[in-house]
Amino acid sequence: MKDLVPRKIKNIYHMSMAFLANVFYGFPSKKLKVIGVTGTNGKTTTIMMITKILEEGGLKVAMASTIRFKIGEKEWVNRTKFTTMSAWAIQKFFREAVDTGCEYMMLETSSHSLDQNRIWGINFRVGVVTNVTREHLDYHKSMERYREIKLKLFRKIKVAVVNLDMENPEQFLDCQADKKYGYTLKGINARPEAQNFFPDVEIIPAEDIKFQIDGTSFKVGGTQINLHLAGGFNTENAMAAIAAGLSEGIDFSTMKKALEKIMLIPGRIEPVPNERSLNIIIDYAVTPDSLEKLYGLVKEIRDTKKGGRIISIFGSCGERDRGKRPMMGKIVSTNADLVIVTNEDPYGEEPLRIISEISEGIQDRIEGKNFWKILDRRKAIKKALQLAESGDFVIVTGKGAEETMAIGKERIPWNDKKVIQEVLQELESKQIPKFLQQ
Repeated sequence: MKDLVPRKIKNIYHMSMAFLANVFYGFPSKKLKVIGVTGTNGKTTTIMMITKILEEGGLKVAMASTIRFKIGEKEWVNRTKFTTMSAWAIQKFFREAVDTGCEYMMLETSSHSLDQNRIWGINFRVGVVTNVTREHLDYHKSMERYREIKLKLFRKIKVAVVNLDMENPEQFLDCQADKKYGYTLKGINARPEAQNFFPDVEIIPAEDIKFQIDGTSFKVGGTQINLHLAGGFNTENAMAAIAAGLSEGIDFSTMKKALEKIMLIPGRIEPVPNERSLNIIIDYAVTPDSLEKLYGLVKEIRDTKKGGRIISIFGSCGERDRGKRPMMGKIVSTNADLVIVTNEDPYGEEPLRIISEISEGIQDRIEGKNFWKILDRRKAIKKALQLAESGDFVIVTGKGAEETMAIGKERIPWNDKKVIQEVLQELESKQIPKFLQQ
């Protein structure tokens, strides 16, 4: 029945719920400095980086992200499978943060929550946009509409933080914010057109950037930062966090300490230790852009380490943008030596149809030789680990640190890292003669 209700009616309902929730909990965002982070990719990492920076500055912070919730010292896993909670859940969370004495609230802000008015009544102080690339077109129908919805976050903010290296950053800079920051990896003179149109923008460039397989070093504000997270995209995320930190009066030395303490973000280019000399990586990548960037980094690391083959295990979410599926298939098949397409979160959609649509983009492959369709995700991971040899890269994408899989209306327990560890142990035990296992 819900699918028969027009979206405009649904959005009116969500706004009414947001209004009632704000009234019930006493408009708690008025007592917090709220920083909202939106964008297609990088939101979670950026949120966690800003949180670390503010905490290093001695501030008490609450955070709601795709993977974790945090209120002061209390931290727990987000098992809702929502980037941004329902209006009632958000306001309850905000109220608890206020009652606990938090000064700041970090909110990962999805396009769905912006469109549906779930965040109505939230008093955002800072708005951050990481990038806008293809995603959720099943819902928004066009990139123009998707971008338009993202812009809603920037309507009533005091500080705007914008990635100058993304497409059309001037659309986000064209807001009424009192202060505007533009961060870039391309130098102080990046996007001169944006600077000409918006001379009030403070440009924050990353300089002397050195990409390495185990991280990135760069200078900002005369301070050398040695980031433990590899890839240009993570440097962009760090720069977004730095710009947000500057807006709140955090000095560069404090931000350096905070960022250099971050060793990994769960489910984001996260290595899985093993005794077989395999380079196993799990990552949340669910868009063409994020896959492109991930495999670019993996190939760079592989070439530097003179490693072996790249084995990919991936799928695509059900009941979402179907148009991106063959695009993702093409990207993976272009970059990986061996490709295994499997289940991800089918929801109510037929899993075999999802796999079939992904496979339309997979080119120059022989099924059973360098390309497999394995519906069972555990069996797909097992196949990859059976194929893998010392030095190979096994890349498992789509789930990251999530702890459930959505099949129909059920949420079954699932965690890629745990399953990989279980399968590794299973394969190892099978190699040992029975008389030695006693």
